[in-house]
Amino acid sequence: MTTQQNSSVLFGLDTFGDVPVDDNKNLMTYGGAIRQVVKEAVLADKLGIDAIALGEHHRMEYAISSPETVLAGIATQTKRIKLASGVTVLSSDDPVRVFERFSTLDALSNGRAQVILGRGSFTESFPLFGYDLRDYEELFEEKVELFAELLNEKPVSWTGTVRAALDNADVFPKTDSGRIETMIGVGGSPQSVVRAARYNFPLMLAIIGGSPDRFVPYVDLYHQATKEFGTTAYPIGMHSPGFIADSDEEARRTAWPPYKKSHDRIGKTRGWPPLTREQFNYEIDNGSLYIGSPETVAKKIARSIKVLGVGRFDLVYGQGPLAASARLHMIELYGTKVIPMVRELLAKKK
Repeated sequence: MTTQQNSSVLFGLDTFGDVPVDDNKNLMTYGGAIRQVVKEAVLADKLGIDAIALGEHHRMEYAISSPETVLAGIATQTKRIKLASGVTVLSSDDPVRVFERFSTLDALSNGRAQVILGRGSFTESFPLFGYDLRDYEELFEEKVELFAELLNEKPVSWTGTVRAALDNADVFPKTDSGRIETMIGVGGSPQSVVRAARYNFPLMLAIIGGSPDRFVPYVDLYHQATKEFGTTAYPIGMHSPGFIADSDEEARRTAWPPYKKSHDRIGKTRGWPPLTREQFNYEIDNGSLYIGSPETVAKKIARSIKVLGVGRFDLVYGQGPLAASARLHMIELYGTKVIPMVRELLAKKK
């Protein structure tokens, strides 16, 4: 397993566009929620945070269904932060249109666009856009194959079963660099890890529950697969949910109600039992919830980076109807305290 140099580790933020509440504890409108995300991204850029990734969802509790559109708005107000999807649900989209939208974003942002492709943990987009869930695997496999060809920015001839064939088709606009930065998001499928290696894509691990240590075999599999395919073993990224406040007690107290509400709402559609406070605390202490003071969260992030040897950590923030002011304060703490602490911890000898 290849461990990245500590100085090269990147730190990002990731949000699904959860609709927050205002200072009066009233839910924001969808428009207000989207503008709030732009505000948060602008702050992250000023603080020197490396990336912000926006998830694609088509559910009532999330405001962002078109990440690249929001990212385009962010691009016009920021200078250096990388602008990523997290993820683009390629299975229910068209690879040509995805390429066109992100190459346009790349132009607006002077080369800061990044696509993180995934199958998506929610399936609402399939019936919404006329796709059959029975074709779940085939849709993603074929579309990833086509997207990999489009990234070369040369005329493409391609034949598959999930969309019309292409015959020497050229796609525009081209990027200044010649390639859109692209990753594959993986939530725990070995087949997806191997697919990323086969198509020469970096890997982004979505670790949202349980100990991050259980993903060590996936990291090893990726490196083994890149060797077998003769592709590049790129730095691996990971993202996990969390919340930061001035103290551990405040962080747990603030995060618990909105987190439970979000978990239980999703759980009703998936057959999960209601989340208990004991389970919540256990996941913070032993799993993949990065909730606490800057010191607590920094230590946990540093440990995960060392265990998995990843080159990027994205903190998923804003789960449930959290206060917008708390989200902004969390980002400030992440940029000014947590990230510097993590870098110091990584620099120390084991």
